[in-house]
Amino acid sequence: DILSKIRGGSEETTTGVKRLRAMHKKNALEIPIIAVNDTPAKRLFDNRFGTGESTVNAVMSITNSMIAGKNVIVVGFGPVGQGIAMRTDGLGADVTVIETDPIRALEAAMQGFRVTNMDEASKYGDIFITATGNYKVIGKEHFEKMKDGAILCNSGHFNVEVDLEGLEEISTESREILEDIKEYKLEDGRKLHVLAEGRLVNLAGEKSLGHPAEIMDMSFALQALSLEHMVKNDLPVKVHEVPAEIDRKVAQLKLEAMNIEIEELTKEQMEYEESWKLGT
Repeated sequence: DILSKIRGGSEETTTGVKRLRAMHKKNALEIPIIAVNDTPAKRLFDNRFGTGESTVNAVMSITNSMIAGKNVIVVGFGPVGQGIAMRTDGLGADVTVIETDPIRALEAAMQGFRVTNMDEASKYGDIFITATGNYKVIGKEHFEKMKDGAILCNSGHFNVEVDLEGLEEISTESREILEDIKEYKLEDGRKLHVLAEGRLVNLAGEKSLGHPAEIMDMSFALQALSLEHMVKNDLPVKVHEVPAEIDRKVAQLKLEAMNIEIEELTKEQMEYEESWKLGT
């Protein structure tokens, strides 16, 4: 039994952490896991900046399309969706965010993005990018409203965020018009284009390069230090957070690699922060 010889593990992805937590809830998890994905030094940089940038680069490389002036619909406003929205906005797109969580939806609105529902956005979107980690967030009822030439892709997980089976059902024919671009022709003649078979567009396409090393070094450092922490400590079987000191250490190491020196608190300032008498 291989599992009996495994001390534990660490998980890099949002989808993986969700499933591991679900396993623990159902008493199906048999080894301790450290949720590297959820720690700020990973989530705020790899997910947001890494996936955001690599997704937009992949869409542009695969389609040879400009982002400027396009209506880009970002489905999901977690760290990945935030990064995609930020990058496409910076390139001149008119960005709309679709979200089910009221706090994230409000955050998107306060950042200046248009926020609406999928039914409405499907009428005017030029490029649809899913980043939800969920199932069939773009479905048949949305395809039927889309404009001719709309582009659909996924940067969330697996290949189930865009309902490809539903799209096949309402299409009269489909064909690969370019590498990693499949065209679906609807009954009324409109054509919709799906990139990289609905899989992670920043990784699955021939022209997709994934994250640059400048962002992955932080994630791999978190993985290595988390596993070292696991070896040195007898962790119970559950999904654990990355210790805060590891998170801060990786951020500090990255700053040093970038030749950035930050301010340090004085002794007086540290005493002030720890005191309840001063300033009251």
